[in-house]
Amino acid sequence: MGWSNGPPTWAELERVLSGRPRRDPEFPGDGSDSPAWSRTRPEYEARVRRPDGPVVPYAELHAHSAFSFLDGASTPEELVEEAARLGLEALALTDHDGLYGVVRFAEAARELKVPTVFGAELGLDDAHLLVLARGREGYRRLSRQIAAAHLAGGTKGAPWYDLDALSDAAGGHWQILTGCRRGHVRQALETGGPDAATAALRELIDRFGADRVTVELTRHGLPDDDERNAALAALAEAHGLTCIASTAAHFADPSRRRLAMAMAAVHDRQSLDDAAGRLAPTGGG
Repeated sequence: MGWSNGPPTWAELERVLSGRPRRDPEFPGDGSDSPAWSRTRPEYEARVRRPDGPVVPYAELHAHSAFSFLDGASTPEELVEEAARLGLEALALTDHDGLYGVVRFAEAARELKVPTVFGAELGLDDAHLLVLARGREGYRRLSRQIAAAHLAGGTKGAPWYDLDALSDAAGGHWQILTGCRRGHVRQALETGGPDAATAALRELIDRFGADRVTVELTRHGLPDDDERNAALAALAEAHGLTCIASTAAHFADPSRRRLAMAMAAVHDRQSLDDAAGRLAPTGGG
């Protein structure tokens, strides 16, 4: 029984109350509430096309969809459509503490021929850890750790991660980005300066390996963007690490910026005026 299927028949009601599964020759595993089946969600149809002319080579490796509750302001399909319109070389979906949007993300990307990367931004006790899966084994390991964290948390929406367990589980199958303002390295840089940031970066390297850690640079129109990025780039050079540019996207196009800012304020239980000081002018995290 979906949200728009009308009232159930007596036979359907009796089946549900009796706890008997529905027999459907086309979708035998669908209990009518699964987003992965086309009975409740129509197949994705591409609405945009990739550009024909030359484009600047760029892959967005940090993006949140509406499956990041009160954080992302665009659906996975909308993110993929904008990536296709811009001619991006690849797009990563990195929602918070889950892989909820990957089916819709993958379906849209397949239609629009956008290469995909799957990942998640894990909310640890004191910081966020942005993980990109390197292939199927990386995806399996990430999925297991997320599931274990949600079970360990004991409360919906409050997973508990053990950083030692994450380090052991990675096994070279994850790529770690230093992340946005809630990442270990960014937080350390802002609160303790270059020495603290160096210590935070070295911890990530020790845990995951130098070839599995990448320094993320973002520019969102904040006064300290250039100074911060210069410091992060210097850290990367000192440790022989690669830098990548990211928007830490929370919406597909500028028309969703105000919605994203409003959602961020609601998430923190603040008015837009009170939250304005920490919200980036161009969005992102």
